[in-house]
Amino acid sequence: MADVLLVEVAGRVATLTLNRPEVRNAINLALVDALHAALGALEARDDVDALVVRGAGGKAFASGADIAELRDRRRADAYEAINGRVFARLEKFPRPTVAAITGFALGGGCELALACDFRVAGTSSRLGQPEVGLGIMAAAGGTRRLPALVGLAHARRLLFSGAVVDATEALRIGLVDRVVPDEQVGAAVADLLAPILAAAPEAVKQTKAALRMWCHGATEEQLANFDREAQAVLFEHPDKFARMDAFLAKRRAKP
Repeated sequence: MADVLLVEVAGRVATLTLNRPEVRNAINLALVDALHAALGALEARDDVDALVVRGAGGKAFASGADIAELRDRRRADAYEAINGRVFARLEKFPRPTVAAITGFALGGGCELALACDFRVAGTSSRLGQPEVGLGIMAAAGGTRRLPALVGLAHARRLLFSGAVVDATEALRIGLVDRVVPDEQVGAAVADLLAPILAAAPEAVKQTKAALRMWCHGATEEQLANFDREAQAVLFEHPDKFARMDAFLAKRRAKP
């Protein structure tokens, strides 16, 4: 049986490819376990400065949780937060993350994309949280991350109705960051990441951590304390001295 998740590291960018195209990359327990393992391995690597998540086959990023498994889950499974925990781990990934979306990103697939820092969508993309049509809710982070991106009014409409929006509408309401033809999604992701990868990696990492604290309701005092501690680390980092020395040398070299 083919691996349900493909992991590739090229340069400083890791790519996770959901590899269940025969079921539109539906998220089952095996895929959740594989995501945990891959994220755990990549979190520990100093040579990975960005992470891209995509779906195999072109027809779907991820069509949602695997209904064949979801149908049999009961109360105890809800408390386990099977999908929610792995999406939270992706959100906490220390480096910038991008969802490269073509085709369907529905239910758990949309929640997976929401857990990323950026979303680049092909024109074929269709996004939504149709859980209420199946008698459940978007309980793996959708009710928190969706309104944070699109605002409460749009989130209510999508979450209460289960509506699915196309790429143009997703861009209009802020659900995705860029829309390009499907065949250009990879290039658009690389273009988005280029200035991020050109920045100081540790500075980007600390900035992401600060933003995440703000998103999760840290107090002003907590945020200020974190800023001081993070800046103290960065003030001693070799990259700071190298980059500032290069800046000053370039300025001195100007006529």
